[in-house]
Amino acid sequence: MPELISEPTMIPVPGGKSIAEYIGRVKTGDNEVSIAVMHAPAGWSEPAQAPAFDEFTIVITGSIDVEHEGKTTTVGAGQALITRAGEKVRYLTREDAHYVAICVPAFSPELANRDEDA
Repeated sequence: MPELISEPTMIPVPGGKSIAEYIGRVKTGDNEVSIAVMHAPAGWSEPAQAPAFDEFTIVITGSIDVEHEGKTTTVGAGQALITRAGEKVRYLTREDAHYVAICVPAFSPELANRDEDA
């Protein structure tokens, strides 16, 4: 039977970013995939990470920068980016950004493998 998700679970994160999880470990107990809508304010950044999941990011408004291998890829509204498990990446914004993140398997802080010194 279909399961309607009428409201996401908000996941607290530092730096003014909001995560609204619709499907995943927190909201639905799903370990295979997570789907969340993110809002990151201008100037937001997070530590570098080498996640143990593939991440599919679709930018709705604004843009995000993704640092990887000494380069930066800017993903603008209407564009998508795939990062594969084990790739070291760092996400940041220069302007407000609204985007969707899909992680396979589902996101968890332990699987993010964040570099807390970044």
